[in-house]
Amino acid sequence: MNAPFQIRSSALKEPFAAYVCDSATADVLAPVVTELGWPAGKIHLGGLRAAVQSLSVAASPNILFVDMSESGDPLNDINGLAEVCEPGTIVIAAGMVNDVRLYRDLVASGIHDYLVKPFSVDQVRDTFGHAQMVLSGPRIAEPSVDRPHLMCAVVGVRGGVGASTLATSCAWLFGEKHGRTTALLDLDVHFGTGALALDLEPGRGLTDAIENPGRIDGLFLERAMVKANQRLSVLSAEAPITAPLANDGAAFFQLQNEMKGAFECTVIDLPRHLLVQHPLLMQDAHVTLVVADLTLASTRDTIRILSWLKTTAPQSRIVVVANRVPPTGQSEVSRKDFESSIERKVDVLLPFDPKLAAQAAKLGKPLAEVAKGTKLGQQLLDMAAMLTTSSDMPLAVLTGGAGGRSLMGKFGDLKAMLPARKPKEAKA
Repeated sequence: MNAPFQIRSSALKEPFAAYVCDSATADVLAPVVTELGWPAGKIHLGGLRAAVQSLSVAASPNILFVDMSESGDPLNDINGLAEVCEPGTIVIAAGMVNDVRLYRDLVASGIHDYLVKPFSVDQVRDTFGHAQMVLSGPRIAEPSVDRPHLMCAVVGVRGGVGASTLATSCAWLFGEKHGRTTALLDLDVHFGTGALALDLEPGRGLTDAIENPGRIDGLFLERAMVKANQRLSVLSAEAPITAPLANDGAAFFQLQNEMKGAFECTVIDLPRHLLVQHPLLMQDAHVTLVVADLTLASTRDTIRILSWLKTTAPQSRIVVVANRVPPTGQSEVSRKDFESSIERKVDVLLPFDPKLAAQAAKLGKPLAEVAKGTKLGQQLLDMAAMLTTSSDMPLAVLTGGAGGRSLMGKFGDLKAMLPARKPKEAKA
């Protein structure tokens, strides 16, 4: 079904109008409408029927709220609304029927969202906020057919090794430096920092997806994701820690599938406990960034996770990062001993720079952006280039810290430096 409500910017339209069936619904809308600076007088009684009558003789607003509680045939009636509603209007519907199939049909017809009554002021505020972002921001671009989708999983072997920081930087660099439309999927539902690191409000998109996996499709993704810039969109959450979410992984799998069709790259910030709970999350990962630090506990867990990946995700190219490495002689485990223990070379070694890390956190920008022009910034650029490199090219071995130099771009000199046993790789 073609969506009749097509989003186009229109600065000349009224910002908002609502047609509700009862005063209780009007009372829930009123405080949010006032907060947004819209006239409360634009909330009318009469529901969907009144909306059709009014819009048949008057211009449509940018955002239209319609109450379908009195509708006997919601789908037919919403299509009738589309006939009188001008292109560019974002329609938010409400009703008494709590049915996933109805929601999907309504979204397929082109509405922005459907709220089940009774709903709260917070739900209205969140929905209107998303509608404003869709209205003002660019739509998710279609991925290029010339470049196959790249799915990159970022796994920290232990908490605090900086995996989320690197995931955010990689996603930003894929868009900013490689010109790829990129989705950052932060699967730490309660404590994720994907949106926080970019100074964004995470919204309810990820929690809504977990609670209602059947709602996930392309339109849901476009509504739920928060845009950091023209090429980078984020799906993160800050779910209440008092409300555990029942999750069998279905939502995560569906989100991955939808992102493959909407973006050129997906970066998954994947908490290590999800590897145990939902191993199938790794089945489509072309490359996995395994982030560790040079400590004894991290060495042990790197061994375990590399072994797990070899068995469970053999198609994924592994890039091992030693992150937050202190000056020579101050680490708990030396690089030589770390590599000997994990039985492979470290691909990327990133020094610890607390000053740049603190500056990035204060500014709400990715570390790669703040570190531009520094040695760490160049190493992050090289790491992103490594992740997007086709698997038929050899992996560069980056060195850092004391006296190290980057070897990216010098592929002709690397073959002698690589381990004799070349890791199994898959084309991205």
